[in-house]
Amino acid sequence: MKAPTITRDITLPLNDRRHAGRVLANKLAHHAGQDNLLVLGLPRGGVPVAFEVARALQAPLDIFMVRKLGLPGHEEYAMGAIASGGVRIMTTLPGLNIASSEIAEVVAREHDELVRREQLYRGQRPPLSLEGRTVIVVDDGLATGASMRAAVLAIRQQRPARLVVAVPVGAQASCQALLADADEVVCAAMPCPFRAVSLWYKAFGQTSDEEVLALLDQARRSHEGALKAIHVS
Repeated sequence: MKAPTITRDITLPLNDRRHAGRVLANKLAHHAGQDNLLVLGLPRGGVPVAFEVARALQAPLDIFMVRKLGLPGHEEYAMGAIASGGVRIMTTLPGLNIASSEIAEVVAREHDELVRREQLYRGQRPPLSLEGRTVIVVDDGLATGASMRAAVLAIRQQRPARLVVAVPVGAQASCQALLADADEVVCAAMPCPFRAVSLWYKAFGQTSDEEVLALLDQARRSHEGALKAIHVS
C-alpha cells in the first residue's frame, strides 16, 4: 500500500471528488461571500468538486460544457478539446500524423455529446450570465489542461470581471500554463511526477449524469433558500 504523499499541506491521495472539493474550497476561502461570484463545474467529474466549492463559498453553481478530443485509437490521450461557444483547441503531438478526416470525425462526435449533455443538464433553464462576475471554473484535476484551457477561452468571450481556474490536483506545467489565460490559478496540489489525475484519488469512479443532475438541483435549491433567508432577515 502506497504511503500518502504530502504536497503543500494537502494529503494525497484524496478520498473522492466531494472530499477534493472541500479541500479546494479551503484554498479559495478568500473569495467567500463575494458579490457576483459564480462557480462553474466542468461535467461530469468537475461537478461534485464544484458543488462543495460553491457551498463553502456561498455561491451559485452552474456548469460549463467541454469535451476532450481523444486521440483516435488512444482516447485516453487528449489531442485537443472543444467548449460551448464554438471554441476548439488542439494540442501539439510531436511525431504523430493524424488525418484531418479522423480529427473531423472525433470533433463531430464530441460536439454531439456536448450538445446532448448540455440539454440534459440544463433542461429549460438558460445558462447564468458570466458578464461582470468573478467566475471560478472547477474540474477534478489537470493533466494536459486541454479541456480547462478550452473552457477558459470560451468563458473569456462572455466578459467575466475575473476568471479563476481551480483544481484539487494538477500537473505543475499545466497549472503554470493556464496563468497565461486566467487571472488566478489555484492548484491545491501539484505532485511530481503527475502521470494521471486518477492516481491522486482513492475513489475515482465515473460521475453519472444522474449525480450531476442531483447536485445541480441541490445546489440551486440551497442557494435560493439562502437568498430568501437573507431577504427575510
